[in-house]
Amino acid sequence: MVQVRQSTIIDAPIEEVWAILRDFNGHDRWHPAIAASEIDGGEPADTVGAVRHFRLADGGELREQLLALSDKERRLSYCLLEAPLPLMGYVASIRLKPVTDGNATFWEWRSEFDPPAHRRDELVKLVAEDIYRAGFAAIRTLLARRDAAMPAEARPAIMPSRPTGAAPISIPARAILAPSLDTRETTRAILVERYGGPEVLELKEIALPPPAPSEVRVRHTAIGVNFIDVYCRTGFFDLLRLPGVPGMEAAGVIEAVGSAISGLSIGDRVAYACPPVGAYAERRNMVPDLLVRLSDDISDETAAASLLKGVAASFLLHDVHAVRPGEVVLIHAAAGGIGQLLVQWARHLGATVIATVSSDDKARIVEGLGAHRVIVYSREDFAEAVMRLTNGAGTDVVYDAVGADTFGGSLAALAVRGHLVSFGQASGPIGNWDVGRFASKSITVSRPNYGHYTDAPEKLAPHVDRFFAALRQRAVRVGQPASYDLAQAADAHRDLEARRTSGALVLLP
Repeated sequence: MVQVRQSTIIDAPIEEVWAILRDFNGHDRWHPAIAASEIDGGEPADTVGAVRHFRLADGGELREQLLALSDKERRLSYCLLEAPLPLMGYVASIRLKPVTDGNATFWEWRSEFDPPAHRRDELVKLVAEDIYRAGFAAIRTLLARRDAAMPAEARPAIMPSRPTGAAPISIPARAILAPSLDTRETTRAILVERYGGPEVLELKEIALPPPAPSEVRVRHTAIGVNFIDVYCRTGFFDLLRLPGVPGMEAAGVIEAVGSAISGLSIGDRVAYACPPVGAYAERRNMVPDLLVRLSDDISDETAAASLLKGVAASFLLHDVHAVRPGEVVLIHAAAGGIGQLLVQWARHLGATVIATVSSDDKARIVEGLGAHRVIVYSREDFAEAVMRLTNGAGTDVVYDAVGADTFGGSLAALAVRGHLVSFGQASGPIGNWDVGRFASKSITVSRPNYGHYTDAPEKLAPHVDRFFAALRQRAVRVGQPASYDLAQAADAHRDLEARRTSGALVLLP
């Protein structure tokens, strides 16, 4: 076993250097040996156990696995799984420390591996020079380019990483970080400067330029919180570019209109549930194409708490799988915001509704919404319970937003020619499945994307109309959402991820 240890001093703050190096999927942005990188299975790049697949500049390929990552200690370690070279047992670590005298960073890169005796010197030199020293030089070059492209006062505190599978991104625009010289207006917003846990949701003052001629400015009165916001915060979905403001759903009042706008006026009540992200703010500018006018019988909080979920429930129940009277429908996470709508609406459409929840308290909520049967999955196997309740026939369709914890059971609970609609992965990615196994029941599996059903006015409008009609007809009811101050966005995300909530959540600016 040989050990290779290289170290250097980088003339940059430790936060900036660490933000680049902690991105386990980011080497192709800076290391000359790497042509492309992706994370197997679509996991977030900072997930311990994630495997990155490199394509080298010389055409070779290798795979490495993240073993440990500590933001507190600014240290990570990884091992080699596959490589074109005989680096047997290769385990490496990166460690950063601040330099006491000055605003610089000490970087140590070390590894151990067991090479063939006749290639020992060759491979030690390759690791030390072509990997480690070349990496040191590449980071210096990247930071130097950053410095030249952006004045010091406009640089973000942390360099952006990027979500798994996303294309390389440029240095973020300065406009979001501080007001430009030609405007004094700002707004409070939740800014995400690096992907991570709820703690990355920070309340900041950001610039708010005047609306462009084709934009309106919306003053938010209520902001919806959805699981898609968690995916954006962690980088699992490539919707939030750093630094950026999350959120896809809100209601409010138009307070300014661009010169080219017609049909909307200052004072109009509106809501939206669409990209681009940016709803976690007191005010924002938007192109009005996907804004929805609110009538007097729809409150701001109801719209902010339910529009995205209601639109999703509309296309899930009518387009992805058109629920017919007499069908058996299984709905997971039925006490959640979209789960409650699916339960009520599916029953209204004439289906027999079986729901799963995590506790007896949530079971009582879902029973009150009209579910015919409720399974507390923490107490019994839901697939076995479904088969018992259906006399072995199974369910015609499963609506599954949970992911890893339920996917296998959902397949087992389906009837012959059943349809599994996987529209979320709250418990994690489902992993790899052999499609050949689905032939045993002629199973259909769908993975709908919200944007593909709502990215144009003519696509969105039918779902909005259908959902608002269902509200007015009392086919579905929306309870009072749990509310948090805008500054408590991190608490809202913690409660949502820990499944401590039922129904909808909103932020109040």
